[in-house]
Amino acid sequence: MVSGAGLALQAVRIVLGFIFGLMGAGVFLAWGFFQSLSETAEPGIAGAVVATGVVSAALIGALAFVPAALAIVLAEAFRWRSLFYHVAVGGLIAFALWGLGDIGPIPDDASGGSSLRPGTTVALASGFVAGAIYWLVAGRSSGTWRRSDA
Repeated sequence: MVSGAGLALQAVRIVLGFIFGLMGAGVFLAWGFFQSLSETAEPGIAGAVVATGVVSAALIGALAFVPAALAIVLAEAFRWRSLFYHVAVGGLIAFALWGLGDIGPIPDDASGGSSLRPGTTVALASGFVAGAIYWLVAGRSSGTWRRSDA
């Protein structure tokens, strides 16, 4: 049985959680570009971080919408409320999006390390941030709009 009010409330949470997660990921990525941000920095730099974060969030949202929607539908259908699930899915989506495209040959590390694209760990971390924020807003209550007939 479905609770109509619960479903409507969860739909609002999902939309807000997705938007806030994107904003968190975008600002996290932008903050990395403006490493000179400190309490003694000009106030304009903080504004640049936020503005860049908003633009980044819009771009990330356009790319991540379909895989994120699939992950959200699965979480709602199976009532997966685990923080680990949402953070892992956020990181997986970020890793997959970061790996899209060809940037040319990546030089191997002299010590025989992996040949991941530069910035992969930052992209993963931004996905983890997005997943954690989504979980805080909507993921903790995945599937609660469905009432059991017990």
